[in-house]
Order: sequence, then C-alpha cells, then structure tokens
Amino acid sequence: MSDAKFKTLRHIETVRNYLNGIISELMTRQEEHDQTKLESPEVEIFEKYTPRLRGCEYGSKEYRENMKGMKVAIDHHNQHNRHHPEHFPDGISDMDLVDLIEMICDWKAASMRHNTGNIYKSIEINQDRFGYSDELKSIFRNTADRLLAINPFHRAHES
Repeated sequence: MSDAKFKTLRHIETVRNYLNGIISELMTRQEEHDQTKLESPEVEIFEKYTPRLRGCEYGSKEYRENMKGMKVAIDHHNQHNRHHPEHFPDGISDMDLVDLIEMICDWKAASMRHNTGNIYKSIEINQDRFGYSDELKSIFRNTADRLLAINPFHRAHES
C-alpha cells in the first residue's frame, strides 16, 4: 500500500471517529431530551398550559400570554436544556451544531402540536426572536426540508 493511500485511509478513519462522537452525543440527546418537563417545577405548569398552547398559534398574542404564565417552568427548562438559545448568555451564537440539530428537531416537533403549526413559519418568527442571520435561517430551512423528507413515525397529535 502506498504512503498516500495509507494516509488517506487514516484520514477517513479519523473523520469516521469524529462523526461517531457526534452520533454518540446525538443519541444521548435523544434519550435525555426534555426530561426536566417530567419533574417539578415544570411538570405541573406544563400539564396546565400544554392544552392551552395547542389551541393557539405560535407567536400570537395568546401564545405569548400563555408563555408569561409559564415563566417559572420556562426559565427552569431553559436553564437545564442547552438546545434552547435562552440557556446561553449570548443566545444562539453560543450554541454548537449539536445544540442546533436538537433545537431544529424540537421546533419541528413543536410545530406539529399546533393546528396551524408550520416549521417554516417558526423559523421566520424565531429569526426575529433570536436574532440569527439570513444565512443561518437558510440552513434551518434546508434542514427542515430534510426533516420533512425523513417523515418518521410519530404521534405528534397526542403530544
């Protein structure tokens, strides 16, 4: 085997190992996602407000009013879950790609809870909310396209 081929194989192996590390982190995230919602103070507040949120449009005045009522739970949730920009002092700019992947999957699943939910509309609303660039918005839209193509088994209507 030539030295160049050997080095190429080592490069492939190294990339594979980094990707496996990211996959491992994503697998941990899928298992731990939103587990704090099952504990106090979140569980009681989410139990009360989740049905109310289902009936209103994301970003609407009614939605924002419900969110105010959930402040204690939301603050606790954001403090303990790094897939939310509010977890970080500088918001979305402090997040890494793994955080962003979990976040966009969360946005997609959350959009499916609302009768008028739409991941693309959420991306637009959240650009104003979190102040991300048009370039990042484009990446989120491209990722939403990929999520739609995956079309996993779900029971979002029950969530």
